[in-house]
Amino acid sequence: MLDIGGESTRPGADRVPAREQVARVLPIIETIRGCNDTGVANIPISVDTTLAEVARAAINAGADAINDVSGGTEDPALVEVAARTNAGLVLMHRGADPPKDRYADEYVREPVYQGGVVAAVRATLENHVERALGRGVAQNRIVIDPGLGFGKSVGQNMELLRRVGDLAELGLPVYLGASRKRFIGRVSIGEQSEPAERLTGSLAATVLGALEGALLHRVHDVAEHVQALSVLEVWNERGSSAV
Repeated sequence: MLDIGGESTRPGADRVPAREQVARVLPIIETIRGCNDTGVANIPISVDTTLAEVARAAINAGADAINDVSGGTEDPALVEVAARTNAGLVLMHRGADPPKDRYADEYVREPVYQGGVVAAVRATLENHVERALGRGVAQNRIVIDPGLGFGKSVGQNMELLRRVGDLAELGLPVYLGASRKRFIGRVSIGEQSEPAERLTGSLAATVLGALEGALLHRVHDVAEHVQALSVLEVWNERGSSAV
């Protein structure tokens, strides 16, 4: 699936109005859906937005799912768009919206989560899911995302990765976005790293998350992640012959 967004969600990013987001994402979606190559034209698409207006326009243009980093809290009408259109819906946990957020290794004191980061994230995701179900979104259309890198310290991100299974117990697919995140660079390379240098650490985090129960992965280096997860898939077969 291609995840297409018209607004950056990195820490410190400025917000982008709905009209501008629509102007950015619709030409991309329309071009893909109008491609003569059916393999390209039919590829699943998610729209990365927190706003109902953008989600509605993207779904009408051919997107299949909505990826909402606010978990449906910033614009409650977005969840209703998902319900009416039967679109897939990714509900994420975030500790702060982008203008107020900071990178994981920039915290002088790590964010406080009552009961610990895993319990707090799980409780918030449960609330997001209950709200979506209450507004008519089918359970089999919902995916949950712990929001690695969003309002969490390096240690808190690693704890969430280590305990993905606690979130999988909710009975919904867990979606991870560890790829190229700052905390990956910090634990694999050190204090200074560029996003493109974090491939090896990203692969390790993705495989570890999959081992703990994550089903979906948002990545930048697709081929490399497919290869790593393919090895894991065969390894999980435990004794069956690989072809």
